[in-house]
Order: sequence, then C-alpha cells, then structure tokens
Amino acid sequence: MFPVIDTHCHIYPDKIAQKAANGIGQFYDIGMNFDGRLDTLKTVSAKAHVTHSVIFSVATTPRQVRSINSFIAENVANSGGRFTGLGAMHPDSEDMEGDIAQILALGLKGVKLHPDVQAFPIDDERGRHICELCEKHRLPLLLHCGDYRYDYSNVNRLKPILEDYKDLQVIGAHFAGWSVWESAAEALHGYDNLVVDSSSTFHWVDRAAAKHLISLYSTDRILFGSDFPMWDPKDELAFWEGLRLQDADYEKVFYKNAQKMFDISL
Repeated sequence: MFPVIDTHCHIYPDKIAQKAANGIGQFYDIGMNFDGRLDTLKTVSAKAHVTHSVIFSVATTPRQVRSINSFIAENVANSGGRFTGLGAMHPDSEDMEGDIAQILALGLKGVKLHPDVQAFPIDDERGRHICELCEKHRLPLLLHCGDYRYDYSNVNRLKPILEDYKDLQVIGAHFAGWSVWESAAEALHGYDNLVVDSSSTFHWVDRAAAKHLISLYSTDRILFGSDFPMWDPKDELAFWEGLRLQDADYEKVFYKNAQKMFDISL
C-alpha cells in the first residue's frame, strides 16, 4: 500500500461547517457526503488510509481572508505534521500584498481560489494581480477550473494566465475543467506550468474517459484529490485502483507529485 496525499480538502469551523458544506452542494446541485468539520476529515481520511491532507477554505468576501488563513494555519500547526495548508485570497481585497504577507508568515504552502464561487474571471485585472503575487513569491495556485454555466475559469480564461505567468505553478482542480473535462484536457495538457488534480471528476467520468484524461496529462502532472466534504477519499481511491495502472504511476499520483509540489515530509 502506498502513502496517499489528498491535495483537495475543504474544512470549516465546526459552528458553520454543515452550513458551508450544504452551500457547496447547492452550488453544484448535488448531495454532500459529509460536513466540513476537521474531525470528520480526520475520521474519513483514516478509514481511507490517507496519509496526509492539504486543507483550505474559499473566501467568499474579502473580510474572511485573514481569519480563514489563521484558522487553516492553526489546524496545520496542531496536526503533528498531518496537514499542509493553503491560504485564501479574494479578488476584492484592498490589501492583497498584506494577504500574501500573512500567508507567507503563517507558513502556508500556496493559495486556493474559486473564480466561479467568487464570481470573477481569473484573467481580469484582479485575478492577474493575485497571479503576479503568487508567481513573485513562488506560491502554487490551486485554482478551481471549469464550469459550463459560467465564464470565469474555463479554458479561454486559464490559457492567458498560463501563457503570461510562465513561472507561476498552477494546479488545475478537477483535471482543469469541471464539467468540460475532455475539451479542457485537449486544450491545456501541453502547458509546462500546469498540473491537475483528480477531484470531483469520477462521479461523472467513466473509466475509459478517465484513462484518456490521464494519458493526456500523464501521471507526472496529476495529484490525487477527493474534494472533501463532497466525496469520500476511499471511493476516489477505489476508482483509481480500478484503472489498473502501473505501480510507478500510482506512486506519482498518490504522493510523490504532491510531496514535491508542497515540500511535504511523510
């Protein structure tokens, strides 16, 4: 059995976790498997034999940014090396430089954005400012990508970012194209500064289509992710195992790529 790093886990303070998880479900019109409490993540991850989790939360208003980052950093510090944290940012923040400074001071290992929930095109002036700061400080940017309902994070928005910020490491969540997986992969698989995660994909994509996505990006550029609390990492891992890949491919997807990306010690 290989170590497993789950690179896509949303968590929330206990008092708002269920409400926040329900909000995600409403946004995507699907049921949620879990609440978003940290203790629930610990239990679910243990049952799935997940070794390490990358945790974060999305800021839906600018005033949430600093408190979210402190919350994530506190839980990382108390995890005994079990968690890695990413920082939140918001396009309407009046002090993005200060937000980045806080992320760095807290020891968070990257930034998480959700352009569709936060309702901004990733390639507009605000998004570009965030990208510039992440590139400058060498912070990987985990970016929700794709939604057929909106025009915030699809290929037409992501391509200019990948082309204009070549030293920015972008992690395209959901194979870089939720709900438009195939067309996104065809357009984006050749970019050196893009890796993808596998979260929120296999509920909709069958094994043949999944293998095609994997062949386009290659296992050198894929991270395992569950999208907790939406899905159970145990089920996500079972899907991967059913693809019957080579052990070397599983090692890269399950932990080696993430170790290198976020400087994680197991």
